Amino acid sequence: MKSFLVLLALVLTGCAVREPEVRTVRVEVPVLVPCTTQGVAVPPWAAAGLKKSDSLEVKVRALLAERRQRIGYERQLVAAVQACQ
Repeated sequence: MKSFLVLLALVLTGCAVREPEVRTVRVEVPVLVPCTTQGVAVPPWAAAGLKKSDSLEVKVRALLAERRQRIGYERQLVAAVQACQ
């Protein structure tokens, strides 16, 4: 029993003398960063001002122009989204 107590005292003394180990650990964690792109303005659509009484040629020209506007608008939206990724 005495030898067990002496052994226990030596073990505890050995733990008390040992200095704590100081380590620097680098942890890489993804951090959300807010997107800082400007909003894309909706263009005034060419076909918005069409009237029922307008000729077919005027309507077709306005719809073709609006199609080109939509394609450009979509490209701006895609560029804004890709800038945030």
